[in-house]
Parts: sequence; structure tokens; C-alpha cells
Amino acid sequence: MTTPSFPSQPQVRVSEHERDTIVQRVQQAFADGRISSGEMEERLERALTAGSHSDLAAAVADLPGDVPGEVLRLKSTKGRVRRTGDWRVPRELRIESEYGGVSLDLSQAVIEHPELDIDLRLQYGSATILLPAGATADIDGVELEWGEAVTRVPGRRRPGRLHVRVTGSMAYGRLKVRYRRAWFRTYR
Repeated sequence: MTTPSFPSQPQVRVSEHERDTIVQRVQQAFADGRISSGEMEERLERALTAGSHSDLAAAVADLPGDVPGEVLRLKSTKGRVRRTGDWRVPRELRIESEYGGVSLDLSQAVIEHPELDIDLRLQYGSATILLPAGATADIDGVELEWGEAVTRVPGRRRPGRLHVRVTGSMAYGRLKVRYRRAWFRTYR
């Protein structure tokens, strides 16, 4: 997910998603010490009441384009890319792997955004993405050559739940998106 490009269509009406992105940029600028609390309040009001892209752009015109920590790039040529446990997930993950697999366990991760974009670029290797209970995933943006993509979670977005969009390309391999399995032992 990238920051909306405003100059090309200044009079187009903004979506809630675009407005939320700008609100988060303003909040991040305050957290980074770039603006004062009073300035943050003014910019938030401007962003929340914006009707068009030009109105919305005014709230962040002098702020950096990318929010630090919003995109995580992971790259491997021969190894495995793996994230598990209690880790902070940014708004967007960009993962490249030439020879190796990808294993992302989001079930215990800290995810502060309602939507997550994952861009996979795999040559030889498979990817497994484990989602928190109730999350949804759209994998229609993945281009496959000699592999398959399988999802065992709902694809339609649900209010109040995490929604993951997976895009990218896979030459040889398999993409699996599912919930984490619950393993129970019974002691007698």
C-alpha cells in the first residue's frame, strides 16, 4: 500500500482509506517530533473534513512521503524468510526470495492497522501465511507460473477484522493462507 498520489487528480473525492492513511501520517509526524500538538490537531481536522484530494494533500504537504516503519522489506537469495511470535507488523510487507521459502505467522503478531498488504516476489519456493482468528485474506493479486495458491480463510472483508491483501508473483511454488491450527492435549 502506498500513500495516495494526489496531484494527478486533485478534485477527485477521497475515500475513507485515503483519509485514514493521511491521519496516520499526521499522527506519526507528531510522534516523530516534526509538528506540535496544536499543529497536529489542525492537520487532523483538515484531513478528517477533506472532500477532495487537494484538500487532503494540504494536511501533509510539508511532511515526508513515507511514514517510517510503514513498509518492511525482507530479501533472501538462498535462505528462508521467517517471522513468528510477538512481532510488530507494518502496514506493508515486501518480500523477495530467489531460492527459499517464506513463513509469516501473524497469529500472535502486533498489527495496528485494519488492512495489511503483502507483496510476494518468489522464484523457487513456497509461502505460508498464518492469520489471526477471524482475519480475512484476498489472494487474487498473486500471479502464478507453475504453482498454486490456496486459501482456507474467507476472502471478503469483515468489519472490525484484519484484512490481508496478497499480491506479487511466484514462478514455482505454493502459497497457503490459513489460520493457525490449535493443538490440544488431553491428560488423564
